[in-house]
Amino acid sequence: MSDLDISLLAAGTTPGLVRSLVQFRLTEWGLLGIAGDVQLVAGELVANAVQSTPDQAIRVRFTREAAGVLLAVWDSSPEMPVARPVVEMTLDDIAPDLRALDPGHLDGGRGLQIVQALSSRCGVAAGQPSGKWVWARLPC
Repeated sequence: MSDLDISLLAAGTTPGLVRSLVQFRLTEWGLLGIAGDVQLVAGELVANAVQSTPDQAIRVRFTREAAGVLLAVWDSSPEMPVARPVVEMTLDDIAPDLRALDPGHLDGGRGLQIVQALSSRCGVAAGQPSGKWVWARLPC
């Protein structure tokens, strides 16, 4: 039951591929009870790496630990991720974004907030010799 450590091209299909690979590992480890949360976190972290470094190499590490799993994603961008502050919203606060489907339109989603909510711990560390590792620990 080995860990996952893979380099991939940062492309639009990469988050889905990583979610599938994570699912295979969780099945192998007998941890299907956390599959939904882990796949969501994996998709968010990989999508952020793809957005930061399109068409460049990224690296994904997925490891089983005593109390859960550790997922880490490396990309070559020196730009550190920034999570939006969590604010309570009502339905009145939600307005349609008429440009949401326009190619290239990015609003800075809520992905890191989702990662923070589902993880027991998460963070970012400078990569050596460059880039950064964004990581999350999820409990079993």
